[in-house]
Amino acid sequence: MKKIIPLEEGDYYLSKEGYKVLTERYHLKRGYCCESGCRHCPYGYDKKTNTQR
Repeated sequence: MKKIIPLEEGDYYLSKEGYKVLTERYHLKRGYCCESGCRHCPYGYDKKTNTQR
């Protein structure tokens, strides 16, 4: 089972549409790539090619 990381200030921001956008800081704190093509992925995942840089 994956560990749940509580959201703290600086871990996300709200897009103009009202969605929570996770920051690079949160992804690094989580410690792995979820392979969802996140906007701020620090692991270099490319959803189009299904590869990491």
